[in-house]
Amino acid sequence: MTLTFNRMKTTTCSLLIIISLLQLMIPVNTEETLDSIIKKLKEALSNHPSTVTHTLSCTSVKASGNLASCSAGMIATGCSCGFACGSWNIQNENVCHCLCPIIDWTLARCCQLS
Repeated sequence: MTLTFNRMKTTTCSLLIIISLLQLMIPVNTEETLDSIIKKLKEALSNHPSTVTHTLSCTSVKASGNLASCSAGMIATGCSCGFACGSWNIQNENVCHCLCPIIDWTLARCCQLS
């Protein structure tokens, strides 16, 4: 009885695999899909004015203790903490806060898009 059940299980699995493979082999008309995507992309680009070049400028701010603040108009994109602390968060988008109990310095990586 167990041998028959195992053969049925194997046969069923084999059939499911074959059906899945056959579905993958059915041709799909991707030209319409690609053409419509390209058309929509061209329409979206033509509705926008010419591309404006932006520059990203970044600097590091180091402070004693567990907080380091970025200058006005800049946002913190990452932090580093003293004493090999890897636990930190960014508060109000511009302040790095190291979360370990003992921290001698905190560094904020501050960036601005202009």
